[in-house]
Amino acid sequence: MAGSTPRVGVLALQGDVCEHLSMLTTLGADARPVRRPEELAAVEGLVLPGGESSVIDKLARAFGLFDPIRAAIAAGLPMYGTCAGLILLADRIDGAIAGQRTFGGIDARVARNVFGSQTASFETDLDVPALGEPPVHAVFIRAPAVVEWGPAAVPLASLADGRVVAIEQGVLLGTAFHPESTGETRLHERFLQHVRNRRGISAPAS
Repeated sequence: MAGSTPRVGVLALQGDVCEHLSMLTTLGADARPVRRPEELAAVEGLVLPGGESSVIDKLARAFGLFDPIRAAIAAGLPMYGTCAGLILLADRIDGAIAGQRTFGGIDARVARNVFGSQTASFETDLDVPALGEPPVHAVFIRAPAVVEWGPAAVPLASLADGRVVAIEQGVLLGTAFHPESTGETRLHERFLQHVRNRRGISAPAS
């Protein structure tokens, strides 16, 4: 088991699913889309892609995935959320629409769309000490930011103004930006290392 290819999923309800699947496959993972609870139960880690967090929340409930994903987080399944995925991994949201929920898991408060509309998207180079050199070239598209976090959560990267845009808590990793769109592999590699460290911890069967 330890030497086998990690089986990882990308939540494939909405958002930039294909880019994550391609990145993970390039890095040697057995990457597959996840749309049903039985598909979630077959993977050893899950990526929550960028998209629209409120739509992913509604679709996860409609597809019977909301509670299984929450159970998987509680069971220690590694997850990596980008942009909307970061919002979905946070315990608390600023700017949520009525009735919006998150899967939770990271003791943090994340604000939606703090940088404005899609026309206000931008790119920058980020120092991420946990990844070493060179800096991470980060693309922000209607991005969130972490505005508060608890003692178990560790900020990994901040903008020059101090706003936290990458955070980690145990085997849960979240970024406000999209490394899958720039060819930056180190964050997906970090996620896969969490998966390898937790081999055999799969999502509970529904």
